[in-house]
Amino acid sequence: MGSQDIVYVNGAFLPRAEARVSVEDRGFVFGDGVYEVLRAINGRLFASRFHNDRLRRSLEGIRIALPKGETPERFTEIGKQLLKENDLLKGEATLYVQVTRGVATRLHNFPPPDVPPSIYISAAAFTPYRELALSGAPVISQPDLRWGRCDLKTINLLPNVLASQAAKEKGAFEAMLIRDGVITEGSKTNFFGVVHGALRTHPCDNHILPGITRSVLRDLAREVNVEFEETPIRVDEIPQLTELFLTGTTTDVMPVVTLDDKPVGKGKPGELTKKLQRVLAESLASGGD
Repeated sequence: MGSQDIVYVNGAFLPRAEARVSVEDRGFVFGDGVYEVLRAINGRLFASRFHNDRLRRSLEGIRIALPKGETPERFTEIGKQLLKENDLLKGEATLYVQVTRGVATRLHNFPPPDVPPSIYISAAAFTPYRELALSGAPVISQPDLRWGRCDLKTINLLPNVLASQAAKEKGAFEAMLIRDGVITEGSKTNFFGVVHGALRTHPCDNHILPGITRSVLRDLAREVNVEFEETPIRVDEIPQLTELFLTGTTTDVMPVVTLDDKPVGKGKPGELTKKLQRVLAESLASGGD
């Protein structure tokens, strides 16, 4: 972090230590809100249009209406100012954007329309997992116990938290979630696997979050003549995996070399995985918002 630690809360830039949110904020009492995490490289936001579109969709999905003049695009402009305020214009950083339904007396139904949403934006320095990306990561499997609208990026993350903690306790990098006999995604990532030579991943439906890196990688893969099938990988196909990797805003393309302490393929990053790592790294190095 830079010499300062400035955040944005409901119209004001102020030191993080002075930032306050009401105990009656619906994000606090209900987890009633949505969020996005963006990647910044040398002060430039990566794939911000995709993030803004997804934030807009999440807001619409849980029926939070932004006040006039407030838009996801404005939030990313505020984020750029935070990068500057926090001396994060060089190197890597992340931008966190959260919108809740606002402050109101605790009732399960929505507050009156004149209650404005609460908006919180912050920035932090970030160090990519470069060494682990070369050697590959261990992963465990966990049951997918989340709700039925995983396609909305809400702040209701308790099942993700529990799965992530289970991974940490077993020395794993991530938890791969399984629902109805198929791999859905990770606690904070999307999963891809190579089965019988075909690259596959779960389709974008209500059971997974449409990852931004997933979307970017789809387009980049086509440019290098790599297509992936949006066909779920079944649990009974896991032993046949020759490659497995996960993707995310802060994980890029991360090879998975063990799953539940068993080697995936040859137990090292596969050639297709390494190829996709390279094309994504080139895009990150050259692109911005």
